[in-house]
Amino acid sequence: MTSFISTFENKVDKKGRVSVPAAYRAALQNEQYQGVIGYPSLIDPAIEGFGRGILEQLNLRRFNHSIENGDFSTMLVGGSDNGLVETIMSLSSEMPFDGEGRIILPSRLADHAGIRDRAIFVGRGTRFQIWAPEEHAKQQLKEVTALRVSLSGGET
Repeated sequence: MTSFISTFENKVDKKGRVSVPAAYRAALQNEQYQGVIGYPSLIDPAIEGFGRGILEQLNLRRFNHSIENGDFSTMLVGGSDNGLVETIMSLSSEMPFDGEGRIILPSRLADHAGIRDRAIFVGRGTRFQIWAPEEHAKQQLKEVTALRVSLSGGET
């Protein structure tokens, strides 16, 4: 299974191209689709990214579950998981690597994340996120504060 770790910041050029960190490209090198699947985060001002293999696994798991349960109507017309997998698929964009390991961020995704001239890639295990630097700094502060409260037993 692919794992994404660490944090990287890269420049976004005027055409919306950004270099995917070499470590992330290496993690995706065995994927049949050479690129990134991305969709607007449903909870953060960021782009969720992963390899196509994860999307295929989710779809196959949903399909197999429908078959095993004899739920052929869900398999044929959708509606499983309250439509979450289908919604993510409909919001997703394929972003193939160019010869230099860059992807083009679709404007609707870049706008959702507030990305202009810099992008921060944040490893999240089986997926990664792409943030605008300012939004990522705010998110880091929230995460550190929540962790500090949690570790102190709820005292600030």
